[in-house]
Amino acid sequence: MQPLSAGANAPDFTLQDQDGQPVSLSGLRGKKVLVYFYPKAMTPGCTTQACGLRDVNAELAAFNVTVLAISPDPAKRLKKFEERDSLNFRLLSDEDHAVAEAFGVWGPKKFMGKEYDGIHRLSFLIDEAGKIVHRFDKFKTSDHHQVVLDFIKG
Repeated sequence: MQPLSAGANAPDFTLQDQDGQPVSLSGLRGKKVLVYFYPKAMTPGCTTQACGLRDVNAELAAFNVTVLAISPDPAKRLKKFEERDSLNFRLLSDEDHAVAEAFGVWGPKKFMGKEYDGIHRLSFLIDEAGKIVHRFDKFKTSDHHQVVLDFIKG
């Protein structure tokens, strides 16, 4: 697993959102995009992280930042997650984890002594031209939104 770094071009992708609508990274040129990868909708850590971003989404939008959340969950589960937690950004379904692999966030993990492949919790801030400005890899689910805001505010 080799996650992309700042300076790299973000791979373009098109994924379905929680409403079954296609979303392309290239369609958001001219905006900054926070692409964040998370393992599974409606689990405790992922809920904490999503709700933190929900609560600061207006502040992020004021800095021209659009949030895209990507997990291997099907769109139907993402819709339930959106509704249950009143999420105010797009949740994208990467069931075959091709986008996670392109960003270098799919790989071996360990949990309770078991090894398996899955998504590593990383985020990427992408500039208006599609270049990765920063990779967020040092945060807790409870402070991810603040780490992102602090970086954006400079």
